[in-house]
Amino acid sequence: MLKQAGIERLAPTQQQFIEQQANRHRFTQQELRQLCDMAADLAMWGEGELAQYWTGDVPLELAPKQRRKLLLDHLRAAWQELREKPNHYPAIPLTPARAEQRIRRIEVEKQKLGLGPCPVASPRTRCCNLLTLDAVENCGFDCSYCSIQSFYHGDEVRFDSRFPEKLAQLELDPDRFYHIGTGQSSDSLMWGNQGGILDALLEFAWQHPNVILELKSKSKNIQHLLKRDLPGNLLCTWSLNTPTLIAHEEHLTASLDERLKCARRIADHGALIGFHLHPMIHYDNWREEYAALFLRLLDEFTAEEVVLLSLGTLTYIKPVIKKLRARKGFQSKILQMPWVESDGKLSYPKAIKQEMFSFAYQSLQPWHKDVFFYLCMENHDLWQPVFGYEYPTNQAFETAMKSAYLGKIKQRQKRSEA
Repeated sequence: MLKQAGIERLAPTQQQFIEQQANRHRFTQQELRQLCDMAADLAMWGEGELAQYWTGDVPLELAPKQRRKLLLDHLRAAWQELREKPNHYPAIPLTPARAEQRIRRIEVEKQKLGLGPCPVASPRTRCCNLLTLDAVENCGFDCSYCSIQSFYHGDEVRFDSRFPEKLAQLELDPDRFYHIGTGQSSDSLMWGNQGGILDALLEFAWQHPNVILELKSKSKNIQHLLKRDLPGNLLCTWSLNTPTLIAHEEHLTASLDERLKCARRIADHGALIGFHLHPMIHYDNWREEYAALFLRLLDEFTAEEVVLLSLGTLTYIKPVIKKLRARKGFQSKILQMPWVESDGKLSYPKAIKQEMFSFAYQSLQPWHKDVFFYLCMENHDLWQPVFGYEYPTNQAFETAMKSAYLGKIKQRQKRSEA
């Protein structure tokens, strides 16, 4: 039963303690699974071992079932208290800076081009109807909250050997505007032009002026883009976070300074840029550190250069939580949060989301008229309290987004022609 409960993912001292308690109290299979999950969480969060939170002060005259319930209730209360309080990140990351992740780059010949609806779209959330283009499958970064590596092939990064050819042959409706992104199945820039990917994407954008092509990244690998003339319908966007969260939770990615420097260089090269504050993460110093980030954005970029700014936070499906708990030696605080059911997933309570998103939006007030703000993968009920407006349908949201992006693209073209 202990093996089935997942005890092997735990450190030897944790395994020994749970085995002793299992023999003493005769826990059920389900109870053992709960013990192992809580032990894995405590180790992941850097909050010690299960024995530190255990109480042996249980009346022996109670029936075994009652004793087990009291023990688990006490432990669950301590575990829940750790989840409810704001996280504190130490000055030195829980996990030391990692060397480059060991990944294998392989080429495969896919039957068709990987173009389709956003894989995380849900009818329960307000969605922009983005189309995603899988130029590469899997990511070489190691963000602790990311689910990409849960869905793909472990350490294999797969390149479609015929991607440029298939993209060139893609037929689109010339009377329709498309918004296509490449940052959902992998980082859009970290691979540079390997396999001719960037050249194929740039040519695709040049050939299809009715496409808004978005590259989304946490990388500093922009050298190939700087060598090329960039089409006006190309948007280069960066996911941003505070230095604390980048150091602790976004392993192997570019630093905040590097990301902002790259965005500045791409904007100076003539392309439109955007930023994703997703996920915003709640911790004890979140307000001060995000405020500093927002001030940098206002100081280093103009509203004319920035097309979009999205806001979102941590959301999980249960299989991803299971995979995170199964990672041996994995240290992170991303599951140390007061999650609740939210639109079919697990996320922060609505009050925390509204507080963080509202703070971000109000901090960027000078951009309100000229930059398109939106919530990504969040319930439509949050739009009005955060922004003061909302969209009645996903189609209305999509139309407003495309209109704003196309307006910025036309403005840029007029400036370049002047």
